[in-house]
Amino acid sequence: MGLLDQVSNVLKQYSSGSTPNAANATEHYDQVAQAAPSNVMAEGLSAMFRSNQTPAFGNLVGSLFSGSNGEQKATMVNQLISSIGPGTVAQLAGGGMLTSLLGGGAGAITPEQAQNVSPEVVQQIAAHAEKADPSIIDKASAFYAQHPGLVKTLGGAALSVALAKVAERQRAA
Repeated sequence: MGLLDQVSNVLKQYSSGSTPNAANATEHYDQVAQAAPSNVMAEGLSAMFRSNQTPAFGNLVGSLFSGSNGEQKATMVNQLISSIGPGTVAQLAGGGMLTSLLGGGAGAITPEQAQNVSPEVVQQIAAHAEKADPSIIDKASAFYAQHPGLVKTLGGAALSVALAKVAERQRAA
């Protein structure tokens, strides 16, 4: 029996076409995230980030950033910056502060420095990065798949979209 088979009853609820009670999605996401491989969860998160049923990618990343610890914040900010480059970051509102933290483009944001970056700035950078490098969604999804507790803060509607994608993948397997 595969790991996903252990949560197949939960996933069936998301593959039936009718979305289960969003209030249960947090618990379901937790169960599935414990059983499913990280790459499967990342696919679900990519679908969530791209869905027209959820807020925009930048908004979701800004929200996740708010609840992140310093290490998680630094990792995400550095991924976003590497996706668009420090020069582009400097042109965005609030990006000048990040550029000065980078020391003119050399190095990376530390966890301590990341604590001083606002979620609004991250939201802007993420929105710009999505346009400049659509693969940033997959990179962010792979990162956040490693942090299911953080993802659960997005709420039932967003989690339902991610779980529907995981259920779709299980059906196809």
